[in-house]
Amino acid sequence: MKWLELLFEGVLWRSRYVILFAVVASMAAGFGIFYMATVDVYYLIAHIVHYADPNMAEEARKVLHDNTITHIVEVVDGYLLATVMLIFSLGLYELFISDIDEAHGSRASSKILVIENLDDLKARLAKVILMILIVTLFEHALKMKMNSALDLLYLGGSIALIGLALYLTHAAEAHDGDKDNRPHGGD
Repeated sequence: MKWLELLFEGVLWRSRYVILFAVVASMAAGFGIFYMATVDVYYLIAHIVHYADPNMAEEARKVLHDNTITHIVEVVDGYLLATVMLIFSLGLYELFISDIDEAHGSRASSKILVIENLDDLKARLAKVILMILIVTLFEHALKMKMNSALDLLYLGGSIALIGLALYLTHAAEAHDGDKDNRPHGGD
């Protein structure tokens, strides 16, 4: 019976390699989003060249300006989403498969991509997702038409909530840093 237990535990332990599908798929999705955002930047720059055209009407210049700002925000959003996918795939790999030795030995990694546990992965993803939400709010705020005082109140409330989320994120980091600096044995 001991051999059956060893066989079952071996199969169970090796089943973690199924995560490789998620790692590869997340990495491919991240590269795809990086590619799309970069193509968007290329076309954005191609359109911006016309901004200095002296024959362009002032109204057309204003429309080009507003569209350019909106597209830049969308590109930032795309790069942030690609970063989420990259962090997610590397984090899954480190948690379930193996440490990435090159990341641990590199000063360039600066602990950004080194994931020690599931809470590290969640914290890093949460920060990037919060940044995506901020960029998306900014994008919508640029397009928003202020038709009433209530619209302005909603915008102000959403900005206040984003500020609160950033404050709580930084407070949680400071709290976790204090916990890490405490001597072991006494809470």
